[in-house]
Amino acid sequence: MHWIINLDGGPRRVNHASVAVGDVIYSFGGYCTGEDYRSNSAIDVHGLNTHSMRWSSIPPMEDENGVPCKYPEVPFQRYGHTAVAFEKKVYLWGGRNDEIVCDILFCFDTATRKWSSPPVTGTVPGARDGHSACVYGARMYIFGGFEESIDKFSCDVYYLDLRTMHWTYVNTLGEPPSYRDFHSATVVNERMYVFGGRSDAVAPYHSQEEIYCPKIKYLDFKTECWQTPKTTGEIPLGRRSHSAFTYNNKIYIFAGYNGNLDMHFNDLYCFDPDRNVWRLMKPQGQAPRARRRQACLVIGKRMFLFGGTWYAMGSESCPISPSIIYAFTFSSSPTINADPSSFDYSDTHVLDFEPTLYTLAMIKVLECKLDTLCLPRNIRIELRSISTPNKIGRALNKG
Repeated sequence: MHWIINLDGGPRRVNHASVAVGDVIYSFGGYCTGEDYRSNSAIDVHGLNTHSMRWSSIPPMEDENGVPCKYPEVPFQRYGHTAVAFEKKVYLWGGRNDEIVCDILFCFDTATRKWSSPPVTGTVPGARDGHSACVYGARMYIFGGFEESIDKFSCDVYYLDLRTMHWTYVNTLGEPPSYRDFHSATVVNERMYVFGGRSDAVAPYHSQEEIYCPKIKYLDFKTECWQTPKTTGEIPLGRRSHSAFTYNNKIYIFAGYNGNLDMHFNDLYCFDPDRNVWRLMKPQGQAPRARRRQACLVIGKRMFLFGGTWYAMGSESCPISPSIIYAFTFSSSPTINADPSSFDYSDTHVLDFEPTLYTLAMIKVLECKLDTLCLPRNIRIELRSISTPNKIGRALNKG
């Protein structure tokens, strides 16, 4: 396991929602410090070609007269929303700007790059942000979040049938996870695993007495019953606004923030749902800076991470672990004395779960600035052509 690519220059986005469709990663909305989030301007969409490692801005949808569409024809720019991919389409739900929260379902067709708003039936969840969304079969499951209209945290489960567009409230059994927002929900083995998030001492209400639960729970989709597995190993601290992703039927947790400790993290944990064991992972290479509200997507044997923020509320923000083995870097990181807006990241990182010998060799040549005269001519030419970070990233991505 090796961090192999660290590039700057992507979209500077925080609390965005992202999905992978084929070899392209799509990022929807989010915010950046200093921008206006009181208007109903159309949501922005960015795409990352994971072969070339190039980001591009996807043009906004226009009407028949060539005029950019506005809400409600397209989603308004928002944060705290969710997006899931299903059959080459992306379904976006929830989220808010600085004035309103949304409960309208939007669909982005990756083939036409057009938005639609499919009509829905059933029991629509209350508008919220900070919830989770994941796909099991042909259903999009929504859990938790903060409902603006009633000013409460949620621990409810709903699902949307993505073929019939019918919403259903799930009357679950067992003890659900506590009321929370900005948690993660991950599907493995016909179960939805929920970890982390922010709750409150007087939940479902918000009193500023935050609680960060380190327990993991899962919903069995067959029985619709919540279970609390007895876990062992190196259990991560409770946190919110982290990322969760799966590889080889294991759940990985990266980064996040604990408000009670005022700590940002850049650690990586692995949870084995078959053994209920946590393990702290220590990949080689340069780890990303500590952050929260980033996006992490797995394609094949690689995880792509981008965006997020780090802001020092006190003096306890978590630095990069000294145990990390550094390989090389191609972009500078913000310093403690930088303007706060500079902590909204525009970097992109790649974690290779099973790096090839070619990838490891390229890293070592670049890291150590080795003499390349003994290498085959085609590799010497490739190494000599590397003069910019993007070219370095594309070269490593070949492996």
